[in-house]
Amino acid sequence: MTTAFPALGTTAEVLVTDPRRLSAAVDLLSVELAAIDLACSRFRADSEISRLHETAGRQVRVGALLAEALGAALRAARLTDGLVDPTVGAAVRALGYDRDFALITGGVVSVKQCSNPVSHPRPAPAEPIPAPGWHRVLFDPAQRLVVLPRGVHLDLGATAKALAADRAARRIHASLGCGVLVNLGGDLRSAGPEPAGGWQIALGDDHAEAVVRPDTTVALHHDGALASSGTTRRRWRHGGRTVHHIVDPRTGDAAEPRWRTVTVAAKSTVDANTASTAAIVLGEDAPAWLEARRLPARLVGVGGDVVTTPGWPRERKAA
Repeated sequence: MTTAFPALGTTAEVLVTDPRRLSAAVDLLSVELAAIDLACSRFRADSEISRLHETAGRQVRVGALLAEALGAALRAARLTDGLVDPTVGAAVRALGYDRDFALITGGVVSVKQCSNPVSHPRPAPAEPIPAPGWHRVLFDPAQRLVVLPRGVHLDLGATAKALAADRAARRIHASLGCGVLVNLGGDLRSAGPEPAGGWQIALGDDHAEAVVRPDTTVALHHDGALASSGTTRRRWRHGGRTVHHIVDPRTGDAAEPRWRTVTVAAKSTVDANTASTAAIVLGEDAPAWLEARRLPARLVGVGGDVVTTPGWPRERKAA
């Protein structure tokens, strides 16, 4: 049994092996998503990460969830040598991604206030802003103490949603006992017993349409994780050109388009999404980088060519 609903600017979906547990699973997932949004959303003035930006330059003790999310983001930066860097906040804003993606349309930002839509023209395009570097963030995970330097802006988008998938799947299985699959806009995590043959995952450039028009299907097994990053869905016009949401921290600009979609299997959704994001940034060097780290992956080029790395599961082609 499955149900889906909008969350975190994407679609949240939960599947369970016991239909009687579906409603409770949805409730548990909703609680996790609300918590991660309140802790990590850069689009909410009342989020904890927004308050952290307001106290830049001072030592602050953060809540347990933001500490976990920040730890995951800094670990991702360390493991990728900065290819995935949480200090790209200023860079993504300079590219025009300055509020929830659902509000970005056609070069203007549309905000619905009550029943009256209001459009705010974008400011003049800014030059790309390279990331200051994750190493500048001082973080003591044991004490949950953070010093965010002035002028450094965080964006945990590459890891926070994946962390929510990991946390939610574990929590739902622990609470309800049934098998569960959580899908947050292409970030997937399973926990507990699986259906016969595993969870069947449809892959495509657009996760929302992949179920009805999949490019291929793979099986995800017990406590497995899968994440896809791509450049075809979250795109917009800015400064007379089309840009996307995956930023190369080294340049502050949208990553060069070698791959339109990269899907990676790993032990956690955070690790899978870290690797798939890094692969988009790496471009041509991505397959060798993934293979060296023994990460099974499927890369689809902008021209439609498909490259897989060792260990990628057997695919079932779409009819």
